[in-house]
Amino acid sequence: MITPPTPRHVLILGGTAEGRRLAAELAADPALRVTSSLAGRVAQPRLPAGQVRIGGFGGPDGLARWLREQQADAVIDATHPFAGTISFNAAQAAAEVHVPLLALRRPGWVAGQGDDWHSAGSLAEAADLLPALGERVFLTTGRMGLGAFAHLTRLWFLVRSVDAPEPPMPPHTEVLLDRGPFTVEGEAELLRRHRVDVLVTKDSGASATAAKLVAARDAEVPVVVVRRPPVPDGLPAVGTVGEAVEWVRGVLG
Repeated sequence: MITPPTPRHVLILGGTAEGRRLAAELAADPALRVTSSLAGRVAQPRLPAGQVRIGGFGGPDGLARWLREQQADAVIDATHPFAGTISFNAAQAAAEVHVPLLALRRPGWVAGQGDDWHSAGSLAEAADLLPALGERVFLTTGRMGLGAFAHLTRLWFLVRSVDAPEPPMPPHTEVLLDRGPFTVEGEAELLRRHRVDVLVTKDSGASATAAKLVAARDAEVPVVVVRRPPVPDGLPAVGTVGEAVEWVRGVLG
């Protein structure tokens, strides 16, 4: 009797739509064992295929220990483009344990004709730009970091997030709990109904939340776009799930 080979273990640092699609692709291969790690910041996350762990690792040392104990053969960083800390932790841990690491990064958004975009390097920089751009702000940067806007007491904010935000936040705030994907028609109606005159977003990329940019362009509403944080130098990266699958097949044979 021939003993089947032990499945190779792939860790996906997930929490994104790309991470879920990648887990589904890899989990369908009986030669692979897939574990997706989610940060746990969303109360009811969409769970990917395969095994799932929720919560942090305890920094790069904790992640390196987990990779050794779980005998991981490869790691794919498919986290949100703004989850910068885990990307650096993964690079340090993978290098320490000598496990191949790939970043799956969705392409960022690119301004087109008719867009009125204003670039910001942080939420604080975005807040500094707002008083000159409008008084009724559609804030789509998530529930974290709202304190950066709390001092803007003369502005009104519509804050959209999956889970309810916590203080500190601007005094004149209306919270909208919702999860994408969104449509251009729905976003346009939201801008009209709330008389929004400036939009704030992070350059998260992908199509699920891009409809607001089209709606803002059509309504001639300026957009403050927070740039992505830096990523580890020298880390190989791809932009699609298909490319990530091919990378796994290449490094694991």
